Amino acid sequence: MTHSPLALKRRHVLGDLYSKCDAIESIPVYLGDEKGEVLGHVDEGLGHYADAFTFHLAEDVCKRLATGHYDYSFNYDFSDPDAAPGRSRRVKLNSICLTGRKPMEPVGSRSRKVLPVAAAEAEVVVAAK
Repeated sequence: MTHSPLALKRRHVLGDLYSKCDAIESIPVYLGDEKGEVLGHVDEGLGHYADAFTFHLAEDVCKRLATGHYDYSFNYDFSDPDAAPGRSRRVKLNSICLTGRKPMEPVGSRSRKVLPVAAAEAEVVVAAK
């Protein structure tokens, strides 16, 4: 099985957790939930200032992840459990779980639709020739 690294912006992956999440070294990536299959791992291998996660997964999983076939869910702990509950509590990621979803369909159809011609209109076209 070929492994391909895929780099995605932290903001894209984390969403609302972006501003609260501590840096990670390397955490596992699961399919479905933490009881599911281990697909690989994710790290911030591009450096501290790159602001991206690098997913080390099988090539076919990377392709599906890059094209939006998965949603993200996270297992995390609070960095400071004694801090007051609120919106600014920092979190430390323990794992990322990928759950499958139906890919989005294109906005417009690329094929032309032929509308049926009413019988009366068809007779007029034949008579005109």
